[in-house]
Amino acid sequence: MQRIMGIDYGDARVGIAVSDPLGITAQGIETIKNTGRKALFSRLAELIDEYSPAVIAVGYPKNMNGTTGERALLTQAFTERLGQIYGGKIVLVDERLSTAGAVRSLNETDTRGAKRKNVVDTVAAVLILQTYMDMNKNTMR
Repeated sequence: MQRIMGIDYGDARVGIAVSDPLGITAQGIETIKNTGRKALFSRLAELIDEYSPAVIAVGYPKNMNGTTGERALLTQAFTERLGQIYGGKIVLVDERLSTAGAVRSLNETDTRGAKRKNVVDTVAAVLILQTYMDMNKNTMR
């Protein structure tokens, strides 16, 4: 089985996670500082080349009432651009509570300050990826 990649897209930072080769667990890889489209997509292309994911799951930030807003539109534009450098399957995963879950997880491990800021997006990417894998566990094996 091939790996799956999870992405938590944000204006300032983009969290990246990948599954293990068996598609059982998600591990955080890195947080990319979003300093511009060229640098961001260059790094994403490197990671896609390194991990060769069969699927990329991108967090889709719906509003709590299920509607789509400005963040969702920005994520859709990001996903369209991602499709220009990645020919595989890209899926949108409801991420309404992923950042809140990441913050809760970091609170439990007493991660604070600059370290917290640097990892919260990666932890959110892990939660997005794990959500996707859990939703598809019967079809992935």
